[in-house]
Amino acid sequence: MSATVTDPVTAKQPATSGRSRRRRRSGSRLGRWLGNTVVQAFLVVIGLVWITPLAGLLLSSLRSAQDNASSGWWTTLAGPGQLSFDNYSALLANAGMTRAFWNTVLISVPATALVIVIAALAGYAFAWLEFPGRDWLFLLVVALLVVPVQVGLLPVAKLFGQLGLFGTIPGVVLFHVAYGLPFAIFLLRNYFADIPREMLEAARMDGGSEWRIFTRLVLPVGRPAIASLAIFQFLWVWNDMLVALLFADSSSQPLTVELQSQVRQFGSNIDVLAPGAFLSLIVPVVVFFAFQRHFVQGVMAGSVK
Repeated sequence: MSATVTDPVTAKQPATSGRSRRRRRSGSRLGRWLGNTVVQAFLVVIGLVWITPLAGLLLSSLRSAQDNASSGWWTTLAGPGQLSFDNYSALLANAGMTRAFWNTVLISVPATALVIVIAALAGYAFAWLEFPGRDWLFLLVVALLVVPVQVGLLPVAKLFGQLGLFGTIPGVVLFHVAYGLPFAIFLLRNYFADIPREMLEAARMDGGSEWRIFTRLVLPVGRPAIASLAIFQFLWVWNDMLVALLFADSSSQPLTVELQSQVRQFGSNIDVLAPGAFLSLIVPVVVFFAFQRHFVQGVMAGSVK
């Protein structure tokens, strides 16, 4: 029998190579874990920074005026017995604040719904319908994006005065709709234009009318963009004070103007101002989180092909 001679250097190579690969894999896992930990810690810090004012406003709205004047809101973490809903009871008893809240709803909801409906129809027409002057008209819509709101305040106020709309809720709604449409049409037209032509042609070959294609095909496909537009428009109208300050009178002014008026008249009226401000803040936050999934889809649409 002949003995097989094994080179000791060659014999050690597979074991050494395996240990090197294991070390590299362990190092890469450790690097990914550290990277994810750093990113998560950074996001937690950003989240805490963002939510701290909201938490402070909430706790201030649940404290009495005397407690807010004598100490900071963070003291409630050690003494939660300071918290009560008396301020919200006072808010509901304040006729000006409750009227302003419902005025804000009556302004924001129609202004958002009208912009979505008109912009969806116009966006589909600009994207897929042929009519004379389509491209030039769309360029005009895009050009209106650069016109600041302040430029149209006085001319529109004079026009609304002649039409009897100045100082009314419909006047404020019409102004928001008019200035929200250029961006809305631009956004939805570009989103609808990315729909595959073959899909629309197949629907037409099956006998679908333009209206049926729009309602049964285009709107469901464009739901992420429509949800994003709804969030943007609602937040802009709900938080607006400039337009409402000029176009709304005392009976139609929204919550932002009423809060500003309360600050001017009753600078120490924190028991009404704090819950009113929290109410004005929490509604847009709830709307955003309700449509968060569609909002992210709309923002990311087209970024990955």
